[in-house]
Amino acid sequence: MSAGWRFAFSRRWLGYLGVAIVFAIVCVLLSNWQLARASEKEEEVQRIETNWDATPIPLDEALPSLDSFSVADEWHPVSMSGTYLPDEQLLVRNRPRNNQAGFNVLTPLRLANGDVFIVDRGWVAANDSLEAPESVPAPPSGEVSVVVRIRPGEPTLPGRGAADGQVATINLPQIAELRGETLYSGAYGMLLSESPAPAEAAPLGPIKPEPNEGMHLSYALQWVVFALMGFIFLAYAIRQEYRILNSDDPKEQRRAAARAERLAAKARSDADIEDEILEASR
Repeated sequence: MSAGWRFAFSRRWLGYLGVAIVFAIVCVLLSNWQLARASEKEEEVQRIETNWDATPIPLDEALPSLDSFSVADEWHPVSMSGTYLPDEQLLVRNRPRNNQAGFNVLTPLRLANGDVFIVDRGWVAANDSLEAPESVPAPPSGEVSVVVRIRPGEPTLPGRGAADGQVATINLPQIAELRGETLYSGAYGMLLSESPAPAEAAPLGPIKPEPNEGMHLSYALQWVVFALMGFIFLAYAIRQEYRILNSDDPKEQRRAAARAERLAAKARSDADIEDEILEASR
């Protein structure tokens, strides 16, 4: 007697269906996450293109308070004036540039109102030991006008330490704690220009990031395909079990024979088919 499709409603197969549904939900969530990342990347590329060559704005316009920062202003040129504090300079370790090891030079700038803003004056190459720079150009002394690209502070890296006078990341609250003084904690600036110019060439300035929206749209589509493949695999497994359980059904036996014939036909080589045609034409 034919078993039919009743087995597909058993607890076991309903459980498999539940697994496929949960897998599909996870895939859809991951797909949505990739779409969100794609949107963020697109906004980031647009922000760089918009802000990179913009006219500088005053610091207090970009940062109304010490802890404020708007992502929309990232990379925007910002102008300010003050006095560098070279004795409180810090080096950011492990900053490669063009495959060469180096450091970024952070020099605090004390503004006329007494507030302190961290200026990343640029990149310097590491020495042979890679533990320190070959040299660090001194900043201009006295009153200086500075234009920087504004950037948000960086997070800390757990387990990453640094030697005296160095930091692992540009984490502004951590730098404030090291200095024992409050400073702008929402953002810092990557140096564009300073006037008067320093006595020796300043460290190398920032490189414009290459526009790169990544593969997020492709990954989002892949997760949707994975979700569909879960149901396709489930349907295939159910179909295979149906064939096994109903192997004594004459209709299923005829279908099995037809499948075997089709497989045998596909297995024939082109030469076999040519020979059959020639034989039939004689």
